[in-house]
Amino acid sequence: MTNVSTQNGDWTEVVDKLVAEKIASRIAAKDATIWGPDAEAEASIRLGWVDLHDTSRPLLAEIEALQADLRSEGLDRIVLSGMGGSSLAPEVITRTAGVELVVLDSTDPSVVKRALDGDLSRTVIVVSSKSGGTVETDSHRRTFAKAFTDAGIDAATRIVVVTDPGSPFEKLSADEGYRKTFLADPNVGGRYSALTAFGLVPSGLAGADIAELLDQAAEAAPALQADSTDNPALWLGAVLAASAGRDKAIITADGSDIVGFPDWAEQLIAESTGKNGTGVLPVAVEVGAPELRSEAADLTNALLAEKATSGVPTALTSGSLGGQFLLWEVATAVAGYLLGIDPFDQPDVESAKKAARGLLDAQPEPEAAAFTDGVVEVRGSEGLLDGVDSLQGAVDALLGKLEPKGYVAVMAYLDSERDADLIAIRPAITTKTDRPTTFGWGPRFLHSTGQYHKGGHPEGVYLQITGAHTTDVEIPDRPFTFGTLISAQAAGDANVLAERGRPVLRLHLTDVAAGVQQLLSLFR
Repeated sequence: MTNVSTQNGDWTEVVDKLVAEKIASRIAAKDATIWGPDAEAEASIRLGWVDLHDTSRPLLAEIEALQADLRSEGLDRIVLSGMGGSSLAPEVITRTAGVELVVLDSTDPSVVKRALDGDLSRTVIVVSSKSGGTVETDSHRRTFAKAFTDAGIDAATRIVVVTDPGSPFEKLSADEGYRKTFLADPNVGGRYSALTAFGLVPSGLAGADIAELLDQAAEAAPALQADSTDNPALWLGAVLAASAGRDKAIITADGSDIVGFPDWAEQLIAESTGKNGTGVLPVAVEVGAPELRSEAADLTNALLAEKATSGVPTALTSGSLGGQFLLWEVATAVAGYLLGIDPFDQPDVESAKKAARGLLDAQPEPEAAAFTDGVVEVRGSEGLLDGVDSLQGAVDALLGKLEPKGYVAVMAYLDSERDADLIAIRPAITTKTDRPTTFGWGPRFLHSTGQYHKGGHPEGVYLQITGAHTTDVEIPDRPFTFGTLISAQAAGDANVLAERGRPVLRLHLTDVAAGVQQLLSLFR
């Protein structure tokens, strides 16, 4: 059973309004008019997620058959190339199930090299892309195809594709003779795609029980589709979007056996609501994070937990993973309605992509550093570093730009495994500033909180961290390497933020290991 309980607030009037307007049943009926005339065209082709627990059933036999064939050939190492919801949902599913899936959602050369250095004789790569044109997944596909070929392996037999029907990627897969092409529901956006082929194929091939996942969602669906004051999605949506002045939701999983769920919920909420200068900023945090003790007037809590940890308005959710996926999707659609925005478009995601492509084409010389402190080169948006000549001074200058309702975004274009120590900077900044801090690994977060950074409330300050590459990886038939690509993605994103008047501090670590420790030492 999927449940939501609320504390420290009264949303009865809001939920009564949602029930009276039949919002839940209208979402279940795929009524595209809910979010207003401007959103209707997009919503009409983005509501396929509401009944995936039924419509995805035919995939199960196909996935089971392919997994059996792969295992019979000794192919049990599944690598997933995907971005945003295409990687985050399978990551949650497989980690919760306790099965191994190598998630490749980075362009950092060391991350790519580590995936390539695994046992290719046992490896199959699932490449997930709605169009096939996503630069990250296209680069991964090309690189793995060459690696298989160089190892004397028929690359086509080791590549599985997940894409939309009629996409250029479907045609490429057929032309190249790839092992299998799974077609997802084209009427589902990436962040709502957990129960489509994008979530189910890599998870099922890795060994997760995806039939049970659909069963869980099917069990939860009736309650989530009911025009009733007992509908948990209406309460969660109300807490997220109808808590006056509270536009930041702290998300954590305390005591839940669902692993990594806050990161998935973060991308769902940020991309769906962070636009038109409004939205809900989701802040995915660790258990015991300082934000959870905050009484700040702009915070709410949305917790996979049994009790609140502060006096701010709180939604406590519980239930199975399949039920939680559907619960949060419905609640996010409800939040979009309450905020008066279209929860299915992402108008600002493309801006950073265009900027990165422009830099890849132009190949400009790197911007000169304002100064270097230890192993850290320091750059900043216009005026930020005036009169500053130390790393401590630069960080203080950035944090000094924080508004009373502001937030800090740490954007780390590094290796999430090798450089995991850096995550400690997130709670350290919150402790120092008493303001919520998000942490995202680049370029993954560009498909998540990156939308909110540019389209949400303009009250963030941005700390970008990049690193020197001791090794690089070529991308076949492309005039750039992974090192060049991730550098362009970082620079492009920083440029877009600066153009929109956001304060951006850019720190480049010439020695990554030493640089991480130098940064952390500022907060000890």
